Amino acid sequence: MPGIARQNRPPIRPWLADVRGEKGQQLKQQTLSMRLARVAAHVPAGARLADIGSDHGYLPLALISRGAIFAAVAGEVALTPFRSAQRAVRESGMEQQIDVRLANGLAAIEPADGITAISLCGMGGETIRDILDSGQARLSGEERLILQPNGGEQPLRQWLMEHDYQILAEEVLRENRFDYEIIVAERVGPVQYSAQELYFGPLQMQARSPAFLAKWQRLLRLKQRTLANFTQAQAVPEDKVQEVVRQTQWISELLA
Repeated sequence: MPGIARQNRPPIRPWLADVRGEKGQQLKQQTLSMRLARVAAHVPAGARLADIGSDHGYLPLALISRGAIFAAVAGEVALTPFRSAQRAVRESGMEQQIDVRLANGLAAIEPADGITAISLCGMGGETIRDILDSGQARLSGEERLILQPNGGEQPLRQWLMEHDYQILAEEVLRENRFDYEIIVAERVGPVQYSAQELYFGPLQMQARSPAFLAKWQRLLRLKQRTLANFTQAQAVPEDKVQEVVRQTQWISELLA
């Protein structure tokens, strides 16, 4: 889908003053979901943030209201969430600090923005990968990427490795019965990760947090059920069976 962009946009303006008054107090008290709060924790202080797929603009609104970042672009490809974000920013009085743009992926970013951090949250890992891949011309290589995929972490890590991004931080959290991963990366030069590191996350494998181990215990049971179902099914492609066998072995070794 081609990008949708306004021509001759003015650059986003920095946050220069504290939020004041009753509305400002409400904004300062604004809370994020656990998932977005953990994403926010990885955004560098004073950043110029591009939040792609911003939905209602919750993340940039919270960060600007706290004085945590300098300025933000909130990008949305769909008209309904774009209008929701516009309305939320307008009602917050932060139109000078947050520019809401209707655009496809990284087409929301312009050179004059001076973006130093990009967040992509709540999409499949393959979708985030495709957005990064198709928008490479919009990347300076100096940005921090804060990524929160809903599944598909392995192909996303593969793309990061192939494009010289080192994974600086990772975490797993569970919210509302769903497991979420956060991947933070910056371009530093050639990096190499093993197949298992791409599957589990190189830093996750080292940290072995309780949330990480619990996630893979659940997935091990799921893989084992899948293999049991394969034995009763007909004409399951052999390569698919072998892939699940390999993944089951990796998870068993990880948890041993």
